Parts: sequence; C-alpha cells; structure tokens
Amino acid sequence: MTSALTLAAVSNRTATLLCTPDGTRFTLAAPLAWQVFCGSDLIADGVTTVAPVFLEGLTPATGYVFRACGAELAFETAPCAGLVDVTAHGASVEAADNSAAFARAIAAVPEGGTLMVPPGRYCIRPIHLKARMTLYLPKGAELYADHDRQNWPILPPHDDASRVVGTWEGLPEAAFAAPVTAIDCDNLTITGAGRIDAGGDRGDWWSWPKETRDGARRPRALFLAHGRNVQLSGFTLCNSPSWTLHPYRIDGLTCTGLNIENPPDSPNTDGLNPESCTDVRLLGIRFSVGDDCIAVKAGKRGPGQVDHILPTRGLMVHHCLMARGHGAVVLGSEMSGDITDVDVAACEFVGTDRGLRIKTRRGRGGKVAHVRLSDVVMTGVGTPLAINAFYFCDPDGRSEAVQSRDPAPVDHTTPQVFDISLTDVLATDVQIAGVALLGLPEAPITGVTIRNFRVSFDPNAQPAVPLMAAHLDAVRHIPLWTEFAQVDGTVDLLPSPQEAR
Repeated sequence: MTSALTLAAVSNRTATLLCTPDGTRFTLAAPLAWQVFCGSDLIADGVTTVAPVFLEGLTPATGYVFRACGAELAFETAPCAGLVDVTAHGASVEAADNSAAFARAIAAVPEGGTLMVPPGRYCIRPIHLKARMTLYLPKGAELYADHDRQNWPILPPHDDASRVVGTWEGLPEAAFAAPVTAIDCDNLTITGAGRIDAGGDRGDWWSWPKETRDGARRPRALFLAHGRNVQLSGFTLCNSPSWTLHPYRIDGLTCTGLNIENPPDSPNTDGLNPESCTDVRLLGIRFSVGDDCIAVKAGKRGPGQVDHILPTRGLMVHHCLMARGHGAVVLGSEMSGDITDVDVAACEFVGTDRGLRIKTRRGRGGKVAHVRLSDVVMTGVGTPLAINAFYFCDPDGRSEAVQSRDPAPVDHTTPQVFDISLTDVLATDVQIAGVALLGLPEAPITGVTIRNFRVSFDPNAQPAVPLMAAHLDAVRHIPLWTEFAQVDGTVDLLPSPQEAR
C-alpha cells in the first residue's frame, strides 16, 4: 500500500502535503485532522476535507513533522538567502500602479532570496520575475491587475536570441505581457495562500477573444517561459484575460495546491496550459474555468513555421478536481511537436463537457500517444473519453480538405493518435456518449484500451453532437461510438440513479 502522506512541494516558507488515505481522489471521504510539529512544539493544526493541505508561515531551513492519516512525514524547508519586503521599495495598497515598486524590489532580491508581499491589495501592471527567487504571497495578499491596456507592455514573437516569447495558440505572435510574467525563470518559486486577480472581468479583454488589438493578442494571468525547476503552490489565480496559467518550454514544473477560477462564460480562459514542457507534475489543483481545465499543447504548424515546435512529455495529473469547463484534461489541438507519456490518476471531473479529450486535425502532424487515465470519478460529464481527428479549428477547419471522410495522402503533416488507456473509471449522469472516437481514414486511432469503465446515463439529457467535427448527427446515451478507430474493451452500463431507485 502506498503512503497516505506525500510531500508535493516545499519552499523556504511553505509546504504542500497530499493526504490520500485509500480511495482518495481530491475530496476526502471524511474530514481529516492534521498537525505540524517543529521539534516537540505543535505549531499548527487543522482539519481538511480535501487531499491537498497547504502550510505557510514556516521558517527557512528548518525541520518539521506533519501528522495525519495515522502517519507522519518529516520534511525540511529550503534555505533563504534574504527576505525583501515589497513595501520597503514603495509598494502601497493606496497606489494606482505598483509595478515600478515591484521592479525595484525584485532587483533587490538576492539570488536564492524571497520577495514578500504583505497582506493587502496591490494594484499592478505587468511585473517581471527573475530566476532563482521566490515570490511569497501569504494569505490576504493580492496582486490586482489594472484593467486599462493603454501602454501595456507587449511580448514580441521572438527575442534577440530568436527564442519565442510572444505566443498565441501554438504560433509565435505578439501578445500582451501577463500581469505576472517570468522569462528565463530557472529555479523560480511562486507560493503562498494569496491571490493573483488578472483583471479579465475588468476592461474589455473578454470582448475580443480571437482578435488582435493594439498589435497584440490578449495576455495570460501568469506566463512562464524558458526555465528549469519551477514550483508554484498554494495561491489562487482568477479572472484571466485568456489562458490562465501558461508555462512555455519549462523543464521540471510542479504545480500543487493551486485554485484556478474563471467565470463559466469567460472566453478561452483555459486553466493550465503546459506547452512544449517536460517533466510536469500537477497535484491537488482545483479548477473551475470558462474553457478547458488542463489543456496540454506542443505547438502548431504554420506556413513556413516549424522551428518553434517542441514536445510536451512526462505529464502527471494526480488528485485534482475539474469542475465545469469544456474538457477536464485536453491534449491538443496544438500538438504538432508530440504529446506523450501522460498519466492522469485519482482525479474528479464534475460537470465538464468532456473528460479526457484529444483533439487534432489534418495538417497538424505530430502524435498523441502513451496516455493513461485511471481511478477517476466523473459526474455529469457529457462524454468521458472523446478523441477527435476532425477538430474544426482555424479558419479552414470546416473546409472539405479538413473535414472530408475520404482518405487523404499520408505525410509528415498527418497526425497520429495511439496507445490510449482508460482503467477503473466511474462516470455517472453521462449525457452524450461514454466513448466517442473519430480517427482519420488514412490514420485511424489505434491501441485504445478500456478496462472497468462503468457508465450511467442522465435520463434528462438532450441529444447533441459528440465531437466538434462536421457531418455528425446529434446523439444521446451511446455507450461506445467509433469511426476509424480500434478499441479493445467495452463500456459497462449501470442503471441511472432514478432507475436504481
């Protein structure tokens, strides 16, 4: 039996623990008491109803013991080379724009040091973090983005070293900087139980979701690019102008204990979009957003544009809650650089349109492969497993060349989807289909395995198309719908709750 306690992340003043007694996903079966000791002294205690427990206010380079679940786990906080208080450099809750004060404070943080933001709301325009520092946002501290984009900084498609820094839907494009931006961010930590409000609900950000204005695309809430060993823990991200948390070309990323929130009608506000990243751990995160909860990307082919394409591989998603959203865990449609080795386990999907969703189309190239989904409970999900090779994205997405069911020539732009497994999954109140798979006739989906997949249908569901592709009829209550796909396994039907009564 695996341990019921796991240290998900530790910084110089915080730690995130996962309490996972047998059968735990995100929500615990019953409230659980916990305690933290430093030596023989009890320094904190509480009760949790969810797997992640976030601790802050710890002392750097100090040993602690966490007790819960009838077990204990010892850990030591990281050292800190120096603490800088942002208010000592002019930041104030009364100021209309604290970005210059933050710039001064960040410059003053020594390598391995910490920038601390005291409780209070600090209005900002984009701030730029640096490598080998910690941004500490304790409970009650809030970064509150300005709503006015006049003179807002813009990230160009490429920097002076020809690296991509401005990016939009898988292509290099000029984009407004995020309220919190970090480029070249090796060993960066952002932690604390505070809040980053990116201001998407203020101004006009949500009124032009697919446009370019003032020469740039909409910003993210938090954008990280070109770094290694990055850790994010504890804080809330909300009201993003577009994708919320966008790590780009990060090698070694841990996100844990986060809360990612956007209104359900906010356009394209995906929760967390790792793009061309490797070795990514997403643990104990709560999502409630206006688009996909987790949307994994690997770049997109453009006319004469392929140098920016790199893979995403080695992604772990454990003990997370996806509530609302178009898809819970989505791979693509920007997947030209390959998305491989994805493990989704012990999660809860509630009210998302789809559960595990893979989407691509002719012209993408690349592959999505070696994907595992296991020990997941879904409630009120439209289609728990959806794989679509005719996704009608981009201006030509509904063209005959993209949507024709006649075989097209196979070349380097033909996407491949294979080796996908779904094991020990319970999905209740499904509306449309348990599984919907639509491959290309020239490149069928292969190696899909289903084991112990139990489904009950929502008796009040209305017919709808199972996938975002042309030439499909509306359906409801279909256990397994496939075209140009190979499947090993079956869907086990359960009575609906009403029928069970």
